[in-house]
Amino acid sequence: MIRFENVGLRYGLGPEVLRDVNFHLIPGSFHFLTGPSGAGKTSLLRLLLMSLRPSRGLIFLFDQNASNLPAGERAELRRRIGIVFQDFRLLDHLTTWENVALPLRVLGKNPDEYRSDVTELLKWVGLGDRMYAYPAVLSGGEKQRAAIARAVIGKPELLLADEPTGNVDPQMAHRLLRLFVELNRLGTSVIIATHDYQLMDQTDAPRLVLNEGRMEIR
Repeated sequence: MIRFENVGLRYGLGPEVLRDVNFHLIPGSFHFLTGPSGAGKTSLLRLLLMSLRPSRGLIFLFDQNASNLPAGERAELRRRIGIVFQDFRLLDHLTTWENVALPLRVLGKNPDEYRSDVTELLKWVGLGDRMYAYPAVLSGGEKQRAAIARAVIGKPELLLADEPTGNVDPQMAHRLLRLFVELNRLGTSVIIATHDYQLMDQTDAPRLVLNEGRMEIR
């Protein structure tokens, strides 16, 4: 599913923020990505999403060398990835329901095929009464849950989540973790970047630990 070989990343002429990163993850795995602030977690997720290119080394995704793919092929691979951003990135002109359904709409699916699935998922994440609200009137926690629902609705092969429970209470965080675990049980590989040790302690999933740009698996 994922393989990093001696990957390094620097921004401009600055020092490397990731150094000699080597790891591989098999399909269907579940990992937390953790480490202190500034350790490079978001940068690593951006490499996986192919919105950044490594300064050196090789990155393989889905058995393809993703290090220097042309734009069209990167876009094709991204369709197999679900992503939860820290800043949500909901579209302001779409309702919550429409935002969550967007990945399925982009794939050309008929709304009749997914209408009930979107509605059921929104109820699961506690947004059953906010389905037709626009992002401007949603709280931070509601936007977070909508972003998570949008990322998982298409059952992606790989899910990347950047601090997905940072704006919700512990009870909802546990509920969302259950959603990620169930998605993983159905075959999706999951990587959750988080500082929340209470969340991580709820499962025995291994941890990818970044510290000063280097990684170890615990």
